[in-house]
Amino acid sequence: MSTCDHDCSSCSQNCASRSGGIEKEKLNEVSSVKKVVAVVSGKGGVGKSLVTSLLAVQAQREGKKTAILDADITGPSIPQAFGVHEKIMGSDIGFFPAQSKTGIDIVSLNLMLENENDPVVWRGSLIAGAVKQFWTDAVWKDEDIMFIDMPPGTGDVPLTVFQSLPVDGIIIVTSPQELVSMIVEKAVRMAGMMNIPVLAVVENMSYFRCPECGGVHYIYGESRLEEIAKQYGIDCTARIPIDGKFAAACDEGLIELVNDESLEDVVRKILD
Repeated sequence: MSTCDHDCSSCSQNCASRSGGIEKEKLNEVSSVKKVVAVVSGKGGVGKSLVTSLLAVQAQREGKKTAILDADITGPSIPQAFGVHEKIMGSDIGFFPAQSKTGIDIVSLNLMLENENDPVVWRGSLIAGAVKQFWTDAVWKDEDIMFIDMPPGTGDVPLTVFQSLPVDGIIIVTSPQELVSMIVEKAVRMAGMMNIPVLAVVENMSYFRCPECGGVHYIYGESRLEEIAKQYGIDCTARIPIDGKFAAACDEGLIELVNDESLEDVVRKILD
């Protein structure tokens, strides 16, 4: 458009400028994925992979065929959380996701390395290409919902995913610290530039409930979750408490055994 100022966040046009002229990548011809939700964070260490795992577990319990695409190439933690360690195998039609104990399909670079502890020392373009191949070359069979566990920030991989994959919405994961407003705003603005709706904001490590007295303590400061969500027009929020059961379950590969109601409203919104 001749009047374009390249500020996609204030424009409703679905033009080439919004996607950088990049067409969406097509799935393997035998694959089917009905809905794609990316789980993002503005910074590392806020529990994004935990939230991805809990969302997938809850969706699977709701009877939905669920998948996880682990786009955090240099710091993959999804396989460990689910206790999945067998190598991904392939054939002429593509490679087949590993499956968790309850049948969640998982593709992660850690399941392709000869040694899980080997570092991935790749340039950004190679990492972005691998993420696209996870989408195009894997055999995703009849998936109702796919969660993409994104690396932190707004760099190469998030840009590649938002431009090249048909993402239906994003979940922003944050923590109750001072920079939370700025961090959320960065993620919201990037979603706006890509014309992707923000479905919910999840605050991890929100509070600690004392097992002795039942009192609630805000270890990292009082939550401003609702205030921030309202500021950006996000109508769905959730809080996950500080609880050792989450860390223990992820360390032991038993995240599917965790019973927690923190994300029920978020999953309901995603599946609507």
